[in-house]
Amino acid sequence: MRKYLLGTGIIGALTSGWTLLRGSGSQPLTWRVALAWLSWAITFALSVGMIIDVRKASHGEPVPEDSPIAGNEHKYVKGAEAPKKQKKNKK
Repeated sequence: MRKYLLGTGIIGALTSGWTLLRGSGSQPLTWRVALAWLSWAITFALSVGMIIDVRKASHGEPVPEDSPIAGNEHKYVKGAEAPKKQKKNKK
């Protein structure tokens, strides 16, 4: 669990959230503040999604095609080898 929670994506999202919280505490709610919080929420959701994809890949489960690690799941499975690329025949 530690390797997931101490990933750079989660740490970055939490530190930026903390900074945003400290900076917007005394400001009135404007469209810029709302947009900053929306941006932070999207960043945090993407970080959590990446953790879920890495966990699935490390357990040998399929990863969705739109995931950044799709096609490279072997990197997250302990003891797995990379699939060999097929050579194309030139005519």
